[in-house]
Amino acid sequence: MKIVALVPIRLNSQRVEGKNLRLLGGRPLMTYLLESLVAARNIDEVYVYCSDESIKEYLPEGALFLKRDPRLDSNTTLGEEIYDAFTSQVKADIYVLAHATSPFIRSSTIEQGVDKVLSGKYDSAFSAEKIQTFAWWQGSPLNYSLERIPRTQDLEPIYVETSAFFIFRREVWLDKHRRIGDHPYTVATDRIESMDIDNPDDFKLAEAIVAANLNR
Repeated sequence: MKIVALVPIRLNSQRVEGKNLRLLGGRPLMTYLLESLVAARNIDEVYVYCSDESIKEYLPEGALFLKRDPRLDSNTTLGEEIYDAFTSQVKADIYVLAHATSPFIRSSTIEQGVDKVLSGKYDSAFSAEKIQTFAWWQGSPLNYSLERIPRTQDLEPIYVETSAFFIFRREVWLDKHRRIGDHPYTVATDRIESMDIDNPDDFKLAEAIVAANLNR
């Protein structure tokens, strides 16, 4: 059973210029996630899938470089095009698709998701933030009744996908072309692990988290 992690990275990001190599706590942003993946006990290989070979000098020990076609760096490129290309180049039984913009995900959390897929009970797993608060959807309460207001701790929690990781068996992608299968396991992440850097304000918050040593 071969388990491979895929971290797609391009160096021409738009919303936060050069964010994957931007320093966070004195080191490149992408190294946080990569080190967590390399440290995960149940992942065999960790690949950075990038068109620019200059990124190799920033890779932590244990992370591998795989060059991708520069045509996949377009702003209009779909994720599925990247995943198709990678899965055709690297054969594995289980893939861990992870994103460098989620720097605070822990190795133990990734391991939990992989173990659930390895168990055979689930065909996939994904990270999601557990939110237990009063939620609305399309003009109506989603998880409570207006006639009976429960205690917050008694509310049905809502799970919001994060971009940290998606774990799926090879056949889930090949047969369904999906990163979440029919029988997924939801790996609940806390507020800090759920942090996703998508804009300059997110980066400022991430810097505060590292400065306060809250990501340990």
